[in-house]
Amino acid sequence: MAVAKTIEIVASSTSGIEDAVRSGIAKVGETLDNIEGAWVKDTKAVVRDNSVTEWRVTLAVTFIVD
Repeated sequence: MAVAKTIEIVASSTSGIEDAVRSGIAKVGETLDNIEGAWVKDTKAVVRDNSVTEWRVTLAVTFIVD
């Protein structure tokens, strides 16, 4: 029997949405093992002077509990 747990994080990037997702999962992976997937729950563009300066994503990250 396997048990999974889901946590919610917010990650950001000045490069783009995909980079925000990748960097968020990489950071969580420094402290969690057995990550199975992530759901992008929300996306936000930070705007300064009518230009997008940063992307933020809210992720639900699921991992298997040992």
